[in-house]
Amino acid sequence: MSTLRALRRRVLTPNVRETQLETRGFHVKNPAAKHQLETVGATFLQGYAYAVEARSAAQAEEWLETVPLAYRGFAYEGAGMGAVMLDSLTGGNKRLTGLLQGEGRRHDYMIYVGIGWAMARLPRFLWPDVSRFDPVLRWLILDGYGFHQAYFHTDGYVRDPHADHPFHWKGGPDAYSARVIDQGIGRALWFVGGTDPDVVAALIAAYPEHRHGDLYAGSGLACTYAGSADEDELRRFAGLAGRHLPNLAQGSAFAAEARVRAGTVIDHTVMATRVLCGGRTPEEASRVCLELRPAHCDGGEVPAFETWRQQIAEKITSPLIFQKGVSA
Repeated sequence: MSTLRALRRRVLTPNVRETQLETRGFHVKNPAAKHQLETVGATFLQGYAYAVEARSAAQAEEWLETVPLAYRGFAYEGAGMGAVMLDSLTGGNKRLTGLLQGEGRRHDYMIYVGIGWAMARLPRFLWPDVSRFDPVLRWLILDGYGFHQAYFHTDGYVRDPHADHPFHWKGGPDAYSARVIDQGIGRALWFVGGTDPDVVAALIAAYPEHRHGDLYAGSGLACTYAGSADEDELRRFAGLAGRHLPNLAQGSAFAAEARVRAGTVIDHTVMATRVLCGGRTPEEASRVCLELRPAHCDGGEVPAFETWRQQIAEKITSPLIFQKGVSA
């Protein structure tokens, strides 16, 4: 059986070369940023491999828990993708359900994003039933889908920013779905731009103006969670965001909540939330997200997920507090 599991891992797991910046044609800011982004990619694939090779979700989690804190969330993101890919072959949802009910529940934000990666790779008839997922957090699945498309199909989704990519799923209204995919694209732009705030801002500026807010929200999440920018660079990025600064801050707060929830806060998280979330600690930014999270998710063209994001952006950028973060 161990031989079969190893073969399954080898057949199903993407090649690590696909995460190297030269392979992707992404901007290289400096060796340290290159190393950070490639380590993130390699750790994602490690988590993916754990999910498809393990005998059970519990064993996969044992392996995932050995990943260093700074990168553990990325491993769980990869495991989310791997679990869906494996479940699609077996015709059930045992591996994904096991992850979400075990230790992975503290990494549910990242696992949901990983589900979106899998959907980008699978034919529609093998997509998981999204109606069974948390009605608020399931929008993060589309964040993962958008990230995947921008990361692996960069010509169509980034270098041709005016290209149209219609999308339909059963998780909510199509019009808003496109916006969440943009949030995922924005997160990928932090990687495409090599964590260079000038390059990332230029990439965002090439898209139609009405998409900039969601793109900055995604980039704000990435620059806080993945990091590899110093304090001066984050302040510069905040300045480049202009009127979309609240979106950038909201994404940063989401990243803080994901790391606080999982117990993976690192020094960079502390610095990023201090700069982008108005001088707040990661725990304080996380608390804003939790206090505003909607209790009900009534249907409509504006999902509760979007109302939540708007309220976070408004509170996190309240003038009396926020100014001390960006201007300190």
